[in-house]
Amino acid sequence: MPSAARLQKRRCIAPLAILVCLLTSTTYAASPEPSSEAIAFFESKVRPIFVEHCHGCHAGDKHKGELRLDTHASLQQGGESGAAIVAGKPDESLLIEAIRYESLEMPPSGKLPDDKIAILTEWVKIGAPFPADPAGTGPALRVKRHEITDEDRSYWAFQPIAPIAPPKIAADTWSRGAIDQFLLAAMQQQELQPAAEADKATLLRRVKFDLTGLPPTAEELQQFLADERDDAYEHLVDRLLASRAYGERWARHWLDLVRYAESDGYKQDAYRPTAWRYRDYVIDAFNNDKPYTEFIRQQLAGDELRPITAENLAATGYLRLGVYEYNQRDVKTQWSVILNDLTDVTADVFLGMGMQCARCHDHKFDPILQEDYFRLQAHFTPLGWRDETLLVEPSQQEALAAWENATAPIRAAIEAIERPHLDAAARSQLSRFPEEVKPALFKQAAERTPYEEQLYQLALRQAYDDIKKVDFTKKLTGQRLEQWTALKQQLAELEKQKPQAIPTMATATDIGPVAPPTLIPGKRAAAEVLPGPPTVLVSSSSSPSNHAIVPPADSATTGRRLALANWIASPENPLTARVMVNRMWQYHFGVGLVESASDFGRLGQPPTHPQLLDYLAHQLAAHDFRLKPIHRLMVTSAAYRQASRGPELAASVARDPANKFLARMTVRRLAAEQIRDAALAVSGELDPQVGGEGAEPADPRRSIYVKVFRNKRDPLLEVFDVPEGIGSAPVRNNTTTANQALLLINGPWMLERAKVLAHKIAEHVGNDRTIQTREAYLRILSREPTEEEQKFAAEFFADIPKDAKLPYTNFCHVLMNSSEFLYVD
Repeated sequence: MPSAARLQKRRCIAPLAILVCLLTSTTYAASPEPSSEAIAFFESKVRPIFVEHCHGCHAGDKHKGELRLDTHASLQQGGESGAAIVAGKPDESLLIEAIRYESLEMPPSGKLPDDKIAILTEWVKIGAPFPADPAGTGPALRVKRHEITDEDRSYWAFQPIAPIAPPKIAADTWSRGAIDQFLLAAMQQQELQPAAEADKATLLRRVKFDLTGLPPTAEELQQFLADERDDAYEHLVDRLLASRAYGERWARHWLDLVRYAESDGYKQDAYRPTAWRYRDYVIDAFNNDKPYTEFIRQQLAGDELRPITAENLAATGYLRLGVYEYNQRDVKTQWSVILNDLTDVTADVFLGMGMQCARCHDHKFDPILQEDYFRLQAHFTPLGWRDETLLVEPSQQEALAAWENATAPIRAAIEAIERPHLDAAARSQLSRFPEEVKPALFKQAAERTPYEEQLYQLALRQAYDDIKKVDFTKKLTGQRLEQWTALKQQLAELEKQKPQAIPTMATATDIGPVAPPTLIPGKRAAAEVLPGPPTVLVSSSSSPSNHAIVPPADSATTGRRLALANWIASPENPLTARVMVNRMWQYHFGVGLVESASDFGRLGQPPTHPQLLDYLAHQLAAHDFRLKPIHRLMVTSAAYRQASRGPELAASVARDPANKFLARMTVRRLAAEQIRDAALAVSGELDPQVGGEGAEPADPRRSIYVKVFRNKRDPLLEVFDVPEGIGSAPVRNNTTTANQALLLINGPWMLERAKVLAHKIAEHVGNDRTIQTREAYLRILSREPTEEEQKFAAEFFADIPKDAKLPYTNFCHVLMNSSEFLYVD
């Protein structure tokens, strides 16, 4: 179960969004030029309250309810719920009413302290001053929100991707390729110089963690340091890209995006026993360097591809990854929530288009119509969930078919006895659903519309858990009970001869060849919305609904999702390649060329190096949308090989503290899984087993194979910011908390890894403390200890009594808690 605090946080998201939408309106009337004293009051008193209670959802590229609270422009723009601030009149301001708990009772997690209420009251009283934004801060409100103009279509992200030549730079001795030429040109404009190349040990550790998620072994370090070939580093990169560990690391990035988990979420958080098949599909796709275009098609429409394969079906697990509330009787709302979630994630992940705001109305900032949102959703409207049997060897299928034929009379007789009671249980369970859906639930299957069939299947999924609990030993009596008991005994004897059951997987396909109508909620007599791309990505002379939808020849599905997949995967789509190479850049360099990785719209950030972004996108297409060549371009660049530390970088840090122009490499903390896997790797405990059903957290498997429960995650992974799996996570949080240090220092798990490592080193090199120290540094930090560190280690051991039981364990534990272990230079 999640903590009470986390549950409380989840519950307050929607009410907080309401409050924050109220915080601004078109009647906001702060002075355009507040006094310096008023600004000082805001910065020291008011802004900290906004940051603590509001900015988590309404700042930067987070804008729930279409609202940002971190710029003057967005504050002036207002929300959808009317005026919350009447400047100069706190008693007439809804904001003040709410925080006083006189109406909305905001925040719902608990009333603000009296001093904070007094601060916000005083702020409104003096006119709600807010500092002016820097020039160009904050997106402009679209004037013609209900139509798409040529100006909208001219936005940078919607332009075709064309070949682009890197700039020519005089006397360039630094660049190793086009990436460096683009970066160096931008550096020179900022009067920056690139950093020197990092040493080989640092490079090895950096690229090994980056590509595989694992630290280098002492043997790998020695081999790489001894390799004097000019292209030794390139050979290393090729070896890492060819390793199984590459897919295990890079699949995790993708699983963050698609909110992968192996449980339903909500209160029950039921385990999904076959979800791991999708995880293994993703790992294999990365390791096999599957073209990204094929990767897209399989996930969105694997069931509509021909021939049908187990791989294609496993890929449709993407369509089943959302949270699921098993006991939600309002199945109409439940199905709407499921479709909305799938629509949102698809737009974010594949297109980098934050379309959620258009669910209720035309987007205020981006050229996305409400109809565009439901045009995208119309591709998923026919969807249904299935649990498919895997495609197996014909001999296994034949053996199972023979057993089923032999037992058919017995099973039919049992079915005849049980059916009346099962039907009665089903009627009882289905009668608990809302009156408005009961007609659909009690119709004969042939009479249901496609939409009614979807509601019926959702309801039956809930009812089944109770239906299967029917106790026939109590329901049956007399001769009927005796007959049933005898039949069950006969079947039990024959069960011993039954071939191994064919495994299943969670998949999705259309409910049939006819799609339920897609309508815009709340619009009376609204016309059906047909599937198609966003209007802004269609020429002004074409209709967005002119989508090339071709149902499969067997007429089993509508063909809508395959049409969507083909459009997204088309080389002509201006977003797909840009979004993907930007994500790759983010994972290699820490921040994307577009910082808002899942929002390429005007609420996101513009690219820092637009020509480089387009160059990489074109390169992805030129390499048949295979990712490994792009990895190689990035990690073999001079930019990637730069040092991240050193006194000579002081000028670079001063001029570009955020390192937007990449005149040095950025120091990054290991991700949660990398920390856990690294500890197991250096202790020699990491289990190399690949694939299969999720492991328990206590098992020494790689973290990607550990079961992922939404409401009960592994404590080590959770404290180091592993996503919850509720929504898409394009960028992980990167917190620094006391709990992290306490868990590593005082927790038994990390201490046990240090203990195992200490014993293995002692067995390997003996009791010589100097040699032990060197071995510990090589294994844990991937480098030799300095003379000063050897001296420190000698002093450390000298102060410990000779009969102490864990001196070397403690030494290893110290190194495994060091910043150098937890960070990559």
